[in-house]
Order: sequence, then structure tokens, then C-alpha cells
Amino acid sequence: MIRRRLFALAAATVALATTLTACGGAATETELAGSWDEIVAAAKDEGSVTLYSTHAPDNLELLKKAFEAKYGIKLNYVRGTDADIVPKVETEIQTGQGTADVQMATDAGFMDRATKEDWNVEVVGPSFDNADYKRSESIKDGKWFLSSATVFGYGWNTSKLPKGLHTYEDVLAADTKGGKLGITNPAGIPTYVDMYRRIDADWGGGFVEKLAAQKPRIYPSAVAIDQAIASGEIWGSPTVGTTMLDTKASGAPVDFVVPKDPFGVPWYSQVLASAPHANAAQVLADFMVTPEGQAAISHNYVAALPGIDGTGVPGSDLLAQDIELPDPKTLDQDSVNEYQKQWESLFQS
Repeated sequence: MIRRRLFALAAATVALATTLTACGGAATETELAGSWDEIVAAAKDEGSVTLYSTHAPDNLELLKKAFEAKYGIKLNYVRGTDADIVPKVETEIQTGQGTADVQMATDAGFMDRATKEDWNVEVVGPSFDNADYKRSESIKDGKWFLSSATVFGYGWNTSKLPKGLHTYEDVLAADTKGGKLGITNPAGIPTYVDMYRRIDADWGGGFVEKLAAQKPRIYPSAVAIDQAIASGEIWGSPTVGTTMLDTKASGAPVDFVVPKDPFGVPWYSQVLASAPHANAAQVLADFMVTPEGQAAISHNYVAALPGIDGTGVPGSDLLAQDIELPDPKTLDQDSVNEYQKQWESLFQS
């Protein structure tokens, strides 16, 4: 379904970046209370909750403000790529020194492994039963819950590229050669490996090799590319996220379109079995799939609920449920490592 929806869409148009706000280290683990009212009360007694996420910093800040306003529970968050966060979570679980309560990720291989290893617990909040959320489509094994999604598109600096990027040919044109395009390094990030494989197949065989011939600059994340385009450091990118819509709205000289055959990524979240705040973790998880939570975490991204103002892609009714999670069997560690070698030989040799 996702592929059809994304194709239709086209016609319509770290170092670990830590923001662990006054976290204060690992807390004492608590037990999950009984009824939902008791869980909320216990969560308020716990007083704080920590989220690890690869989502955009601005969206995490919006989520923090909305959650704290509703519950009075302090939300700390740590933002990084999957390559930063996944090892951190694995270490916390294996050492029994949990700091994270909830993790938001895009790595399908890690998600599969975490569930098999019982590193997470089932979500129990009432909002997961909202018919609009489509629980059967949105929760995997009762644990990983769909939280948001993004679609990658063409972004450019309108001062540097007045005609913009609208086709594969525009991306590969002579005036974008020599460090004027930005791309992401897939090192340690299976989602980006999946992206390069997909655009190579969908955008004409050999597209990735042709892109390498443009000698693009390499960045650790799509967020970094967004900032580089806005500043004029680079002229454009074929794989920038919908955060560019927010950058455009802020007055920066940028524009963004969804190309033919775009690539999309869903975010799923888990409540960790090692969560030191068992009740606050469940309350945050539940809040993330409410209309208020979706308005925050999916602002200028693709929401998991319909009709949320400020979310989605103009001209489309695309929902996060329409964006397919890749098969984890195609993203095992050996396969990812092998692709990384191929990618480095193209872009960094």
C-alpha cells in the first residue's frame, strides 16, 4: 500500500546531539501500577521520563512542552542518530543501568532484535485503542508502536538554484557538481542503507553511482543537510526531510518538493523493559499517539492520526501507516556492513 501512496504523492507535489535536560542520571526502577488512573498517578509521583529519539530536535522540543503542560511530568530527551542511540540502549539494558524509558527508532533490524530479546514491554495506554490509530496496523507484537513518519524529497537553496530540483536529471546536472549537493552517510544507519538501495532501483539503475560522480558533501543526518542548505553551504539535496518545510516557513531561502517515487521512513517507539520510570514511560507512550502528541512530534512530518493540523505533506492525505517498514531480513548486520563498503568505495575513495 505504501508504495502506491508514495507514488501518488509525487504528483502532489553526531556526535550525539544531547539535550538531556537536567536528567541527573539513572533513577530507581519502579513497578507498573494497576488501572490507567493509578498509572497516571504513579507517573506523576515518579516526576520525570526520558526519551531517546532520532526525530528532529524541534519536534522533540514541541513534544516536551506539550507533555509537560498536560501532565506536569518532566520530559528529558536525548537526540541522535540510530548509530548513536542503539548502542547506548543496548549497553543500558545489558548492564542493568537504564536511563532511557522510551526509545523512538527507525532501525527495523534493531526493532526485530529488541523484541526477540524481550528488551521492551507491551504498551497499555487507552489511546492505542483509538479507532483512528488503527492499532492492528500500528503496533508490532504489542510493543513497538508507530509514532510518526517522514518522506524524503528534493530540497534546495533558492538563491543558489533558482530553478530548483524537480527531476533526477536536475539532481545530476552539471551545475550541481563539485560539493554543491549534500547526502547522508549510511554508516551504522540501516535506514539509510535501505534508502540508497531503494532510490538506486526506483530512480533508474545506477543512480547512486551517478550521484557519487557529482562529488556531493557528506553529512551525518538529514537534519544537518537541511541546515547546510539553508545557510548556503550546499545548494541542494535529493534526500532531505520534510523539516525543510519548517525551514522554509521560518523565512530561509529554501524550497522542497516530493519527487516521483519518493522514499519514506516510519518511526516506531518502545517502552523499555529497563525503564527506571515504568509508569511515566507508559504515560508518555500513550501521549505520543494522542492528537496533542501527534501535533507535536509529527509537526511538518507524517502523522499516525488523520486530520492533525500542521502535519503531513501539502496535497496529500498520506499517513504514517502508509509508509512501509523495511524487511529486517534485508538489513542484517553483515548485509549493512557490506553495503557500507560499497558506498564508501563510491563516495569516499
